[in-house]
Amino acid sequence: MKKIGLGGGCHWCTEAVFQSLRGVEKVEQGFVASTEKNATFSEAVIVHFDATSITLKDLIEIHLHTHESTSNHSMRQKYRSAVYTFSDGQRAKAQEILKRLQPDFERPLITEVLPFVTFRPSDEQFTDYYYKNPQKPFCQNYIQPKLQFLLERFSNAIDGEKIRLSNPIDSIIKY
Repeated sequence: MKKIGLGGGCHWCTEAVFQSLRGVEKVEQGFVASTEKNATFSEAVIVHFDATSITLKDLIEIHLHTHESTSNHSMRQKYRSAVYTFSDGQRAKAQEILKRLQPDFERPLITEVLPFVTFRPSDEQFTDYYYKNPQKPFCQNYIQPKLQFLLERFSNAIDGEKIRLSNPIDSIIKY
């Protein structure tokens, strides 16, 4: 089992996206800190995955497309766009993946590859947020569209046993 940290937007959204993928065994939602100017905590998830079922490239590509990876908006301190790595080898691979994926975007990616330093989990009441609360307005307005996008753009990475959209009509999609 491998793991990678991903941050960029609300960790409730990021958690639901990665919980829905094949090969992802566990998603820890919370706050990650790195080093130097990135030593403050920022919302993120740690994704534990089986690299024989889903690649690091797939995870990073999905991450870049499911948050504002080209926007350096005013909330970046809270929502740092980052890939948090657990080794030098993983860092080099993540940097190479970002370079290879840049042509898929009109604007430059702002996502940084940073060393993972520490993690603080979210309170239990906020974990598995979407799947516990699919009818809440936040889930309907922000998370549901990301899951719909996953079904449309990355259907080959979806685990049909995991993904559950709160609108039954949306679930009638061929994958």
